[in-house]
Amino acid sequence: MLARIKRIFRNFFRKSRTINNEPLNKVSLVVIVLIDIFILINVFTGIDDISRWYISPYQAYPCHSEWQSYRAGNNQDKDYNIIKKSLPSKFSKLQQEEIYRQAESEHLGKVSQTCLNYAQYKDKVNNPKNQEIVNIVENKEFKINELNRANTKIRAQYDSTLLEKIAGQPRGQSINQVSAEKAKIELDKNTRNISTLEKEISNLKKELTDKPESITFLNFLQDKNQFDKVDKGYKQASFWYPTIQLAFQSLFLIPLIVLALSIHRFAMGRGYGLISLISWHLLVIFFIPLIIKVFEFLQFGAIFEFIFDFIQILFGGLRFLVSYLYILFIPLIGFGIIKFFQKIVFNTKIQASNRFQKLSCIRCAKKIRNNDTYCPHCGYHQYVECPNCHNMTYKYLSYCKHCGYSQDIGNL
Repeated sequence: MLARIKRIFRNFFRKSRTINNEPLNKVSLVVIVLIDIFILINVFTGIDDISRWYISPYQAYPCHSEWQSYRAGNNQDKDYNIIKKSLPSKFSKLQQEEIYRQAESEHLGKVSQTCLNYAQYKDKVNNPKNQEIVNIVENKEFKINELNRANTKIRAQYDSTLLEKIAGQPRGQSINQVSAEKAKIELDKNTRNISTLEKEISNLKKELTDKPESITFLNFLQDKNQFDKVDKGYKQASFWYPTIQLAFQSLFLIPLIVLALSIHRFAMGRGYGLISLISWHLLVIFFIPLIIKVFEFLQFGAIFEFIFDFIQILFGGLRFLVSYLYILFIPLIGFGIIKFFQKIVFNTKIQASNRFQKLSCIRCAKKIRNNDTYCPHCGYHQYVECPNCHNMTYKYLSYCKHCGYSQDIGNL
């Protein structure tokens, strides 16, 4: 087994560094590596772009995050805050529904109808009168902040002046510009103004939340059935999204792999060394991101979610058992992939049969004459002794050409 793995790696590097079994010079090798890097970058860019083609859970359910935060919040101003969020800045000309629908024009898939209804309610709340109320509230809140900052400064001066007065320091030597009496008067005045502004703000917030369009929007937000519909759809979309991404990434990569493999086989059969080398490099480059994305899917996709949920149900909090399952599961997947390529894609018997019919070397696929015992291109011996009649017959073919005895590939 170890010898076979070594042989596979040796053949891999030999095919990656030689043209017609001759090693590449340093300049050519550098050029090939640069081409590989350039193509690999573009392949990753392409699969990243195509993986975003299908609408994401966040784009399909754009209202989920905001709605969930509202339902989880316990702030007494949460009704006002959610309505305030429905009033975009004056620089935004698009309505919320139009913003949500933009995802449909740029991606495959549909935006949740419930979220579109959510956006329609927000757009109704977004009118000039409500915007004016919010602006007034913000201005008053700004004034309160200024008064609080002023009070902080006055209190510091008041405390310092009071200490100077207790210590008997003359007023002319004080470092403070305001006397303790004046500071107290100013503090009381500012505190009254703050109290007045807070009452006005409270009335304005109530006025905004009591508007008919606001009440309709808040009733919709508080409808548990509507939220449950969005929450369920969002979770299902999140569960299947990695699988959909892998499908689109495979759709991008598999035609490239098939094309590179076909060109490589054609070039090998015709003896086109440079084309064979480049197509081999392309084949390897196209496989790299596919393998990476498959492993990403196994780690974060629907299979992982299923295993994780199964462990949660079966063993409760013993989540570390997922790692044990993956340690066993991933090698089995890898073993299956290796067997698939060994038995189907790169099957020695199939390759030898095809090359024999084309009068090609069964190792390097270069053209040879019918009676050549060794390949003049790579020096490979083309025949093996039949275990039944002991005559020389073709390697890797199913039966002896002299006696028809079935050949054991494992002993060749």
